Amino acid sequence: MKNILVNLYLIFGACAGIMSVHAQEMQMKTFCNPLNIDYTYMIYNSDRDISYRSGADPAVVEFRGEYYMFVTRSNGYWHSFDLLKWDFITPKRWYFQGCNAPAAHNYKDSVLYVTGDPSGSMSILYTDNPKKGDWKATPAILNDLQDPDLFIDDDGSAYMFWGSSNLYPIRGMKLNKNKRFLPVGKVDTLFNKNMELHGWERFGENNSDTKIAGYIEGPWLTKHNNKYYMQYAAPGTEFNVYADGVYVADSPMGPYKYAPNNPICFKPGGFMNGAGHGSTVKGPGGNYWHFASMSLSSNVNWERRLCMFPLFFDKDGLMYTDADFGDYPHYSPTEPGKAGKFTGWMLLSYNKRASASSQIETHEAAKVTDENVKSFWLAENNDDKQWLQIDLLNPGKVYALQINYFDYKSNLYGRVPGMRHRYIIEGSLDGKTWNVLVDKSKSFRDTPNDYVELTTPSTVRYIRYRNIEVPMTNLAISDIRVFGIGEGKIPDPVKNLKVERLADQRDAIIRWDKQKNVQGYNVRWGIAPDKLYNSWLVYDKNELQLKCLNVGQKYYFTVQAFNENGVSESTKVTKE
Repeated sequence: MKNILVNLYLIFGACAGIMSVHAQEMQMKTFCNPLNIDYTYMIYNSDRDISYRSGADPAVVEFRGEYYMFVTRSNGYWHSFDLLKWDFITPKRWYFQGCNAPAAHNYKDSVLYVTGDPSGSMSILYTDNPKKGDWKATPAILNDLQDPDLFIDDDGSAYMFWGSSNLYPIRGMKLNKNKRFLPVGKVDTLFNKNMELHGWERFGENNSDTKIAGYIEGPWLTKHNNKYYMQYAAPGTEFNVYADGVYVADSPMGPYKYAPNNPICFKPGGFMNGAGHGSTVKGPGGNYWHFASMSLSSNVNWERRLCMFPLFFDKDGLMYTDADFGDYPHYSPTEPGKAGKFTGWMLLSYNKRASASSQIETHEAAKVTDENVKSFWLAENNDDKQWLQIDLLNPGKVYALQINYFDYKSNLYGRVPGMRHRYIIEGSLDGKTWNVLVDKSKSFRDTPNDYVELTTPSTVRYIRYRNIEVPMTNLAISDIRVFGIGEGKIPDPVKNLKVERLADQRDAIIRWDKQKNVQGYNVRWGIAPDKLYNSWLVYDKNELQLKCLNVGQKYYFTVQAFNENGVSESTKVTKE
């Protein structure tokens, strides 16, 4: 009888929160970082016996009204109609199986070019049918260009930019597009890192390894209003402070000027950190989006995921992204008037009680609610007998969930056919009567960071995950993140915000009064009261040490408190 009722609900859309896989994909109006794509299992010479997924260095371009994404060592690339749902393309012919940091450029919607460095020499691929993937290659005429970026200007002049080093700068040279992209003239140095002036370029977690040279890498050039914005990444892909900055010029080869609001894409706090080595693309409705790499870095340093944030240019021509609550749900690129905006759905599951069918060693159920991507629940098997239950303690209206699987001794490598994640999510108010919220029992999709928006919000206190099938040797889940709105009171505004700029101007300590019934705080800062473009989510603590500031630059700060019910008003903006 229960199965008959569920089928009827699916047909008529009468059951709150129940959805088929097809219905779920059709109705999604939001997204949540990290992006949920079928990441490739990596094989690096030094890590050949370690199985892990990774996606990094995304080069996203629009071509004939659709979008293509090229990612390090992925044995192909992804296609999307809307920047939201991505499908993998195994090309008919591909040259970049082992390529780090491919780059792409759409030339007048007629030819799509892709560059890479699979064996130390540079090839430029081109096609007018990327869906088919019938790529042709120019002869390898360039050498030793790490992290390349091909740019063809509106007048047809072509340029190559590159750089990935803790010593050498971002460089560029002009090419002759009509003669197999042969170099024209000399190689020019555009700019290098300057850790003495730019705190965010310092190496290490939280920019703390101050005596180690950080990396500068991943150039990507965007032209906007006849200005050239050369984006670049620092200080290292494995760190929470991996970010993108920008220099601006009046011509592709410079001279380039450092932007005072750098870094322009920064996500150092929260569930998954890092937002560096990316690309900028104009998406649906003419809005800009910035794609970047996030650090998982648990199995190995190079274990990464992808993210995207809305990108803007302010009235003064400053490029910036909005990464506020950057791994919470935001509206999709196709939502008119709301694209990229925070939904206001809060984390109902943070540090809530969890129990499970089984566990191995110290990988207990509580790991799925700790907002730590490197910890995980590990079940004894990966079969349909495994379950996990979260007690939210109080009822809340659930709008979406994110299930982040973890690769624990997966023993998978490359592109593996037939992979899929199948499960059911149920909700209950009393722990006795359960309703199906998400039904992925018949899913044939590989969804390692599955984000599911409910068709209709459902008010529940308990969430239960029931496993059916996963491709890994063990069922392992980093976090099950439950998003919605609680029924309690939002926090009061933060009191007694104090900012101390240290003798080393790259550093500052921010403190405020601790509050009750608060999950954490959102610290925002920028170079003017109306340019608070950077933010950092802080859980449980009431202070933050920044080591990412620019010498000689004045800053303004504000803090918000948040819990499962919402976000407080911001404090009055404080000038340091």
